[in-house]
Amino acid sequence: MAPKGPYRLVTVNTAPDRARRLVGRMVEGLKDQYTIEHVANCEKIDEVDGKVREFQPDILFCASMWTSEEAAQIQAIARSIKPDIKTHALPAGFQVERGPDAVVEYLLEKVPPLLES
Repeated sequence: MAPKGPYRLVTVNTAPDRARRLVGRMVEGLKDQYTIEHVANCEKIDEVDGKVREFQPDILFCASMWTSEEAAQIQAIARSIKPDIKTHALPAGFQVERGPDAVVEYLLEKVPPLLES
């Protein structure tokens, strides 16, 4: 069976290279089930509006450096532009506490149910 998608993903992460690396590992891990394209990263909250308008992503991830309040704000901005966007925020501090491998494992677990919802 062919993978579902393609799904366009925007990340909101102050470390764009790390975002690309970790999302790349997630995309590789899910490639048999889903085609996911990482189309953009926002390093600041005020970039979210423009990138969502420009790329019309299917999914938006908030990295774990954002507080839950900031993540809620980011997700609200994205939904105000694209109401059907699927969003997920990693728990605040997750990357620092558990490391990059744990982030990839977490995403591999969380993304399929998100895409199927």
